Amino acid sequence: MNTDTNQIAVGLDIGTTKIVAMVGRYNEYGKMEVMGIGKSRSLGVHRGVVNNITQTIQSIQHAIQEAEAVSGISIDRVTVGIAGQHIRSLQHSDYITRPNADAVIDEEDIETLCNQVHKLVMLPGEEILHVLPQEFKVDGQAEIKEPVGMYGGRLEANFHVVVGQVTSIRNIGRCVKSSGLELSEVTLEPLASANAVLSQEEKEAGVALIDIGGGTTDLAIFKDGIIRHTAVIPFGGNVITEDIKEGCSIIEKQAELLKIKFGSAWPGENKDNEIVSIPGLRGREPKEITLKNLSKIIHARVVEIIEQVFLEVKNYGHESPKKKLIAGIVLTGGGSQLNHLKQLVEYITGMDTRIGYPNEHLAGNSDPETTSPMYATAVGLVMDSLEHADRYVKNTEGDEVVSQNTFSSDQPEATNEPITDDRSSEQTIHEDIKQEQEAELAEETRRKNVRPRKNILEKWTEKFKEFLDNAE
Repeated sequence: MNTDTNQIAVGLDIGTTKIVAMVGRYNEYGKMEVMGIGKSRSLGVHRGVVNNITQTIQSIQHAIQEAEAVSGISIDRVTVGIAGQHIRSLQHSDYITRPNADAVIDEEDIETLCNQVHKLVMLPGEEILHVLPQEFKVDGQAEIKEPVGMYGGRLEANFHVVVGQVTSIRNIGRCVKSSGLELSEVTLEPLASANAVLSQEEKEAGVALIDIGGGTTDLAIFKDGIIRHTAVIPFGGNVITEDIKEGCSIIEKQAELLKIKFGSAWPGENKDNEIVSIPGLRGREPKEITLKNLSKIIHARVVEIIEQVFLEVKNYGHESPKKKLIAGIVLTGGGSQLNHLKQLVEYITGMDTRIGYPNEHLAGNSDPETTSPMYATAVGLVMDSLEHADRYVKNTEGDEVVSQNTFSSDQPEATNEPITDDRSSEQTIHEDIKQEQEAELAEETRRKNVRPRKNILEKWTEKFKEFLDNAE
């Protein structure tokens, strides 16, 4: 891990209720130090999807300005999270037949297989965002995690494919660019939250992360250290507030305060005589609401959300021994702070549950507000950005082989060399030597396994940036 304290990254979490800009860096102990947070009310986003470009741009700019003021750093690049009700995932199996079974399987074969999945026909307006190989089969031999270096004619894999709407993604990109910012990376929000609150042991044992936001509830299931299932449920904490508003005939602001201060997901906790008084509007009589009734309203909606999420967990097949989620459920996001939610989730699902705080990766002197589950996604986005920058720094130092640009840096030298008629034979020899060096370098890289396979999301980020540039 790069503990260069000069390396600074910014995560931008565009949520339904709030937009958060978080500035962070690694301290000398390799922990993330939050230098500043800016947040603003999200006005132009509904259920994770932008529905008012102008208001979203204003909210982003407000959050960025606040983060700049607190951290004292000028922000021009951000890592953005993608979520929303348009995100869905599916499982897909595909295979390639290799032309030469006597040659070992290399990265190119895996890339060919992944690119083949990208050609899947989607519904109109949808695009594949994320293709993640889960387990490979080589000539029928199953449960292979890393096929590189093996011999085989038929390479097969199960894929986790994440799909989203092109227009929704393009709108988020447009908002960020119009706010005067550059997109350094795009990350799926359930993955960012998972990075911030889950331990590697939990991911290995099997765990379901439930991120309850304002407009959506995100689910990410991990098993054997690999993401197995993702889903976005199109409602979250805001529908609970809406129900309180309707059920108690009060305004939204009061409903939100009631939920946060007195709300409970377990109606049995409140006695019948516990009453809270709400001021009336413009000289009207104050309203008296029993906490038992409030909890009943909250309970009904929370049960619905949990059952929807649990249905997705069942669809994954968590009851089969191989897919068992030993680490149970981790709840995070602003909605996870509701009183007695943990007990209710355990009661409905029968699975061990804990609240996920993003404090494991944060420096010890972090502000208690930062370690709230509400900021899990923002912390995860900053971590992703720092790790991405860390890989880039490592590769450009020259000690290790650059993961993607091993040969691209050589090519300009070859093409920029002045080619003249009288030097053509020298040129040919020069090119032959270069090709030999490249072949040796490729073999050395493969053997040492220095070259990390490029993250599928990184590849997608590059494509996404091109896509945005072309859309202008």
